[in-house]
Amino acid sequence: MTTAALTRGPVQAAERSPAPDLARGFMLLLIAVANTPYYLWGSTMSAGASHPVDGSPVDKVADFLIIVLVDLRTYPMFAFLFGYGMMQLYNRQVASGTPERAARKLLQRRNWLLLAFGFVHAALLWMGDVLGAYGLAGLLMVWLFFQVKDRTLLVWTSVFGVLLTVGTAFAVVGAWFVAQLPADDPTARSIAADLAPSSESMATTSYLASIGERLTYWTLGTFLQGLLVLVVPMMLLLAFWAGRRRILEHPGEHLTLLRRVAVIGITVGWLGPLPSALDHVGAIDVPDHAAWVFYPVQFLTGFFGGLGYVALFGLIGHRVAQRRTGTPSRNLFLTDGPFAGAVQAVGKRSLTSYLLQSVMCAPVLAAWGLGLGQYLTSWSMLLFAVVVWGLTVAFAVWQERAGRRGPAEVLLRRLVYGRPAAAR
Repeated sequence: MTTAALTRGPVQAAERSPAPDLARGFMLLLIAVANTPYYLWGSTMSAGASHPVDGSPVDKVADFLIIVLVDLRTYPMFAFLFGYGMMQLYNRQVASGTPERAARKLLQRRNWLLLAFGFVHAALLWMGDVLGAYGLAGLLMVWLFFQVKDRTLLVWTSVFGVLLTVGTAFAVVGAWFVAQLPADDPTARSIAADLAPSSESMATTSYLASIGERLTYWTLGTFLQGLLVLVVPMMLLLAFWAGRRRILEHPGEHLTLLRRVAVIGITVGWLGPLPSALDHVGAIDVPDHAAWVFYPVQFLTGFFGGLGYVALFGLIGHRVAQRRTGTPSRNLFLTDGPFAGAVQAVGKRSLTSYLLQSVMCAPVLAAWGLGLGQYLTSWSMLLFAVVVWGLTVAFAVWQERAGRRGPAEVLLRRLVYGRPAAAR
């Protein structure tokens, strides 16, 4: 591996803008919450929401909030930030004199490594790894679209959006016809059985056996989530467009755009899951064999919700930047305040923090570990997720105060850039 064509190394602390790190840091809380149902392997899950069918009123409230605010909204948000980070990396390299071809090769090497990181993550701990999906989508989108005109980026985003919308419309119509079947119809029973969510890798008592189950799930999920659903490619294309304009680095120059996207995106993102949430808590009744319709609706509206969340944190980042009194490096907590500084510390170490969540969850909750997931319910698992995120915040703050990068970031940077930048 050679890095001779590169004229600079990774981004330095003083070059970072608050908005992307704030978004990444808070997004990791949402990811921890979104993953909670999959650790409840002792519970029977609903066909339309992948949350436990039974539970106390407090559990139902927790499920309702997660379905509306979190489910299938975090990975689009993460995808946008991932694509935006690629454009930031590319811009910095080219501005420093690195040839464009070498900068693109750097991006692709990083995408290949993320795909490898995802494989190892899934094999060891977590079947729902998203690194592989982003790495795979990144490889394809950089190859096909990274150098096209802005108009082309927006046109192809629209094309993918139309395809996703049409697919969702067909799913709604198909689900309506399927819903007309009586629940005891053999076809209806077969559909309901096939759609029943499963957490086999979590319920398996043998760690070695769970590896194969996790990798099977991860392989299918990587292609489905990374490419076939189209949400991640759409987010990456929009992120390339936004990154060229440095919208999150300079949110003050794009306040009108950010406000509109935040309002429209979050509104659609919260209204879209309402039928699923109402069905889950029993306010409406959708037959199990037709409840699969909620997933394509969630994918489509999750795109808007994730984009709205990104815009919201762009606005928050603007407010934080306005209050700054110094350069955000080792004195991040003094310049931006303790809470904003802590969230940014997590965002600067998002890869490490993401992997730490699996380290703290899987061995404790899975059947091949301590098996506590069998005994938790929706609200207690939600509390567990918040505590896990809090521990990653504490670790990130400790690393920030010590002036250290996250260990996963250090490893990835070393593999991407080769020798440390100081040596070059």
